[in-house]
Parts: sequence; structure tokens; C-alpha cells
Amino acid sequence: MKKFMDDDFLLSTETAKKLYHEYAEVMPVLDYHCHISPQEIYEDRKFENITQAWLEADHYKWRQMRSNGVEEKYITGDASDREKFQKWAETLEMAIGNPLYHWSHLELKKYFGYTGYLNSGTAEEVWNLCNEKLAQDDMTARNLIRQSDVTLICTTDDPADSLEWHQKIASDKSFDVQVLPAWRPDKAMNLEKPDYTDYLKKLSEVSGVEINSFKALTDALKKRLDFFEENGCRISDHSLEYVMYAPASDEEIETIFAKRLAGEAVSRQEELKFKTAFMTVMGKEYHKKNWVMQIHYGVKRDNNRRVFESLGPDAGIDCINNYAPSAEMADYLNALAKTDELPKTVLYSLNPTDNASIGTIIGCFQNSSAVGKIQQGSAWWFNDNKTGMTEQMISLANLGLLGNFIGMLTDSRSFLSYTRHEYFRRIMCELIGGWVENGEYPEDYTALEKIVKGISYRNAVRYFGFDLEI
Repeated sequence: MKKFMDDDFLLSTETAKKLYHEYAEVMPVLDYHCHISPQEIYEDRKFENITQAWLEADHYKWRQMRSNGVEEKYITGDASDREKFQKWAETLEMAIGNPLYHWSHLELKKYFGYTGYLNSGTAEEVWNLCNEKLAQDDMTARNLIRQSDVTLICTTDDPADSLEWHQKIASDKSFDVQVLPAWRPDKAMNLEKPDYTDYLKKLSEVSGVEINSFKALTDALKKRLDFFEENGCRISDHSLEYVMYAPASDEEIETIFAKRLAGEAVSRQEELKFKTAFMTVMGKEYHKKNWVMQIHYGVKRDNNRRVFESLGPDAGIDCINNYAPSAEMADYLNALAKTDELPKTVLYSLNPTDNASIGTIIGCFQNSSAVGKIQQGSAWWFNDNKTGMTEQMISLANLGLLGNFIGMLTDSRSFLSYTRHEYFRRIMCELIGGWVENGEYPEDYTALEKIVKGISYRNAVRYFGFDLEI
């Protein structure tokens, strides 16, 4: 029997162990998509206790605590931090087979030196150990990033954001990790939302453009794109429930937009036409700037209205949308490709049944302008577990070039989540090592080193064009 989470955790063959320990483990971390706060990085936040660092905004954990029958007061309510931690320990004890069990113990081992396991009985010991460590100066937000060997972070930022904290970090020469904004224009696109016109007023103010038409909206966004580019942005990110492709004339889009500005409701079809026009304009702008466009889709959000009305979005009440938009996605990419305005694009679906669909779509739009120009993104959200990651990589290998894959991202709000890269790399090395051991790929360590180091780090540096050594 293997020891729990030893140095060869998830590695079952000698080849897998060699690939991980000699190639993957030594590579830095490039976190090209996350939700951590640039303000907390600049201010070098120091956490008072492990509950603040672990549970404060982690809806992955909230969801599982509810599954364990925990009262909301111990999740997002007014219970003490110690009480919340105890409830999380009791929940984790039941999470056999869940990636949170692995992530939590990887974090305890890496950042706190704890090699036991967290449950209801060890909670007090772990609470005291973690809090003692967090009180040390080397456990602040910046130092956690340094400990994790992170070279660059891309946060998630609205077009109306001032980017104040990014600018302050960039001017602070004492911190050598790049922290760049990533353009997330969902609020500018989601005209069906009740607060849409309020958002447009804010966007008008920061852009200096009176938004009274769709053209004015795009003019305002182009000005903000320039501002983001001046502050180092090279990546966009879109969150879509559905991938749509419903083209319409410029006149029809202006009519739909005017209708919404007048306070009238728009139909579902009008919404899809507007969003198609919006995404088409954005895609062309990204191409001009040589930015990467990321598209996350396949989520049905805010399903439990009672919880949503109490806590708002990102509360752990989202689910997979059972929708396979292969035709619509292909049509959207084709609309940009036919005028040679398709940017580098990364596609992520929350529905794992879309893996093969994405694999066939990306192959239609590859060309010599970039290696792996259209990428299937790493297994995302409900799929960033051992099974989901393995299936995503196998599908990508079957239908494309796994060796050109840009690998893992953190997609987290926690400064302790960088061990997700370790988790991914172990799973990746186990998969590739198994192919070698089974005679499906030669024991050519020159090629294997290139592939493993590429997927771990180097491919993403090249793909996004970041100013980093590889």
C-alpha cells in the first residue's frame, strides 16, 4: 500500500516519476487566469487565520459544506472562524474521491509542512499549526506567490476598472512577479441583466464616450481596450452560458440596443443577436492587438434563487449546462476567420461531453500564424479533478496535438491554490508515463522533456507572448 500523499503521489510508474520529478516539478508557475485581488497583492495581505485564507471566498468548499448538511451560518454566516474551520474539517473527512481532499492536503503540506490528514479530530491541531505559520512574515500574499514560484499572474478585470492596483504593483520594484489585468467584458455584453443601463453609465464615465448606440458602446470599449493594453493586458476572457451565433444587420443591432436603452425588455432571440454582434466586434479587436481570446461556456448560473438573493453570484449554486454548441462555435470562429480576423483563442466548456466537439472544432482553424493557435483549455471548474483532467488530455491527444497544449491555470480566489498546478502536472506525467510504459510512445527523453516542460509552462509563455524567460 502506498503512503498517503507521498513524494510519488499519483505517480505509479518509474517513467511517470522521472517525468514529474526531473521535468515538471522544476518548472515555474504561469497563472494566466485567476480571480485573486490585485489590491490584496499590492497591500501584501496578511491572513489572521486559515479560515480567512481557505474559506473566505471559496464557493467550491461552500458547496461541499452544504452537501454535508452544514448550516449556512458556519459557511457564509456569522459563526466564528474557528467554528467555520471545524465544519470544513468535518466535511473534508467525507470528501473521499473529491479533488478538494487532494488540494487541501497538498496546500497543508506545501505551505504549512503538515503531513497528516485533516478531519474532525485533527482540526484543532491543524488550526493552531496553520495560524502559527500565517503569523510569520513569509506567509503574506506576496510571499505565498513567491513560495509558489509564480512568474506572472493575470487577474480578471472589468472594462470600467481603473486598474489602480495593477499600476501600483507595476511601479513597486520590490515585487518581481508580473501582475497583469485580463479583459472581462461580460457586464458590457449582458444586456438582459436588470442593472445593464446602470453599468453603461459607469462605462460612459470612465471612457468619456456617451453610450447612446451600439456603435458608441463599441467605441467606448475600444478606448478601454487601449487603456488595458497600456497596462500590460494581453488576454480577454468571456463567460457565456450559451455559445450563440445569430448574425444580424447593423441596423437590427442598433434597434435592439435602442430598445434596451429605452427600458424595454429584449427577447431571447434579440439577446442572442446582440451578443453575436458584440462577440464579433470584440474578436476582431483582439486580432488587431494580437491578444488571446478565452471563452468559457456551458454553465447555468445562480440556480438556487433563495441562496442567490441572500449571497449574490459566486455562491456555489452553479451547474453544468447540458448544451453542446459545436455548430454555433464553429460558425462564430468562421465568421472571424473568413476575413482573417480570428485571434488566438482558448475554448473551455464546463460540460465534459464537449471535449471531442472542441477537439474537432479547433482543428478546423489552425494555421501557421501561431503554434496551436486555437486551444482547448484545461479541464475547468467541475472538471479540474483527476478524471476530468485525464479525459480532457486524452481527448486532446486523440484529436489534436497534446504536445502544444498550454496547460493548467488556477482559476481561483485563493493565494494557496497554486498547488493545483502540481496536481495537474502529476496527473499529466502519470498519463504520459503510462503511454511510454505501454509502448505507445518511445522512451525518448529528449522529446518527453520538451513535451512535459512545454505543457507545464513553456507553451503558455510562448502562446500568450509574455516577457518571461523559458
